[in-house]
Amino acid sequence: MDYVNPNALVSTDWLADHLEDPNVRVIDASFPIPGDTTDYKAEFRKAHIPNAVYFDIDEIADQDTELHHMLPTADEFANAVGKLGIDNDHRVIAYDVGGGYAAAGRAWWMFRAFGHDKVAVLNGGLNKWRHEGRPTEKGNVTSPPSRFSATYRPELCRNVDQMLANVTDLQFQVIDARSEGRFYAREPEPRAGSRSGHIPGSKCMFYKDFLREDDGTFKSADELHQAFKQAGIQFDQPAAASCGSGVTAAIPIMALYLLGNENGAIYDASWSEWGMREDLPIATGSEETTP
Repeated sequence: MDYVNPNALVSTDWLADHLEDPNVRVIDASFPIPGDTTDYKAEFRKAHIPNAVYFDIDEIADQDTELHHMLPTADEFANAVGKLGIDNDHRVIAYDVGGGYAAAGRAWWMFRAFGHDKVAVLNGGLNKWRHEGRPTEKGNVTSPPSRFSATYRPELCRNVDQMLANVTDLQFQVIDARSEGRFYAREPEPRAGSRSGHIPGSKCMFYKDFLREDDGTFKSADELHQAFKQAGIQFDQPAAASCGSGVTAAIPIMALYLLGNENGAIYDASWSEWGMREDLPIATGSEETTP
């Protein structure tokens, strides 16, 4: 079985053949998840795919909230992306350095959330690119500014009120991309002051389990189908994904997209909001707790 929407991914071979294509723009969206202290801006200056620009998830974000890297407004996103030299005619290819390239997935989802479907993730990321001996370059990259028009798609994003209503209404399935240890409250949350557990009714699907261990590429369509089936998720039905702060949640949403479900949403604030609010219900296993 093949992917229904293979356009969400490009191979390293494809990108190598299109690096000089004027209609292609490459972005490095590398970003540290909790526990990772790497300075990815510095790493970008040391080595990145030729002509790539750095896409900062923390800067291209709502700066008026204490929540982590929440979506900016459509105008803010358009201005930031335009400054990177990207317009609406460009095909954007996102990658990152991490083992699961969740940050590239987050960038992919952000472009789609603002109306730009000509975006894909480099399958295997920079790690695969470098392992194959492909070229990199040093230093910062600047591109002539372009004009980008953004239109927000609210159906691709969920807020806390929608997530809370869904606990009882069950209008959509909820996937939690964190580890089982965090999902079942067997491991402490990395953010100080956060409760442990998960949103009642959600299913645990650790984001790394969607990827092959040897090269970090996405698993086959058959393997993705089986993973959703085992987790009790109907891949063709409405679904939203949550994680620690809306980054790794992009991986199950990409998997759904590859299988043909183009309306998978992300709970943007994820556990960085839900875990901090004592008024919201949590579950730690089969038993649920309410405020």
